[in-house]
Amino acid sequence: MPKRSFIDHASLELCRLVIAGRSPVAPGTAGSAVAAVLAPFCFMPLPLVWRGVVLVVVFVLGGLAATRAETLLGKKDPGEVVIDELAGQWITYLPFAALSVWWLVIGFFLFRFFDIVKPFPIRRSEHWLPSGFGVMLDDVLAGGYALAVMVGLKYLFPEL
Repeated sequence: MPKRSFIDHASLELCRLVIAGRSPVAPGTAGSAVAAVLAPFCFMPLPLVWRGVVLVVVFVLGGLAATRAETLLGKKDPGEVVIDELAGQWITYLPFAALSVWWLVIGFFLFRFFDIVKPFPIRRSEHWLPSGFGVMLDDVLAGGYALAVMVGLKYLFPEL
């Protein structure tokens, strides 16, 4: 096996969110949990336009890194690639500048539900873009579904 470059190592660490992707059980859930914990500190305090910029950067860098990880690990959509969970989880929280712990947990479970169940057209979306970008896209769409439900729930139950 040839020696891995700095870019190879950086790609793998980004894809794994350093440790979440190394979880022996449910790395995707671990990645979503890391994203949910980081969101109130690193994402939600930003102005809405900057949250959008962050998501675009995460999508592009995540897509490139996931493409490299697929090559390095020799498999399509490796379980240890969890940068897509960060993108999807943060999309769930996109319009909110602050949320109670309850809403963070609700958003976490909504995203996990849609990421696992993959309602139409999420499952097909993996094939709409090449390699790592397809990996990212299905979680972006799952985050969009979770966001829509979360906005509806926040409207119905604003006191939570």
